[in-house]
Amino acid sequence: MTALEHPAYRAGKRLWSAREDSLLRERYPNDPTGALAADLGRTLLAVYGRARHLGLVKSQAFLDSSAACRLRREATPASIATRFKPGQVPLNKGLRRPGWSAGRMRETQFRPGERKGIAVHVYKPIGTERISKDGYRQRKVNDDLPLQRRWRAVHLILWEEAHGPVPPGYAVAFQNGDKTDIRLDNLALIARRDLMARNSVHTLPPALKQTVQLLGQLNRQIRRRTTTHAQQD
Repeated sequence: MTALEHPAYRAGKRLWSAREDSLLRERYPNDPTGALAADLGRTLLAVYGRARHLGLVKSQAFLDSSAACRLRREATPASIATRFKPGQVPLNKGLRRPGWSAGRMRETQFRPGERKGIAVHVYKPIGTERISKDGYRQRKVNDDLPLQRRWRAVHLILWEEAHGPVPPGYAVAFQNGDKTDIRLDNLALIARRDLMARNSVHTLPPALKQTVQLLGQLNRQIRRRTTTHAQQD
């Protein structure tokens, strides 16, 4: 029995034997890969992968032959024979054109803005409100794409109507921490770094929480006065 007749396996994968590698080196450059794969009892992908691993390539004589059956950057008899020639008309010319439909195809085509099937049942009109997974009330403001831009937090809409767009690096927060209490008096513009510290403070005991908040206020006062003095100097 030859090595080809007694393949070795590891972890359920058939290994390449020395005999197979030798045959591959000998025949791959000049033989059609399909015929070689059949003789080895391998798939085309397996043969291509092993050839790449061994650094094997097809010979120029094979690439120039009709057995290659593919177009390449350099012209060959096989590629030239399959090229479109000047004046040659494509076989599908006139069969398809914008708006063309055969039979009742036009009756089943989607039209701009049209919804069918499940889209009709899940669609929410503009102005619909919902509660996000983070507990914020959101309102649908358009039907555009991407989908996540169709919904905006109601408290942001309220703030921007009164004060304009939120500056970069800032966020609109609820002063009493209640996301359901959407009032302009309950909203405050706060730097995101301060918002991060504020959110982490809520997990502390009340006494320690108050101390951290007072310390934050003190640090902000120090930064303001330091900046004022630097500008005056």
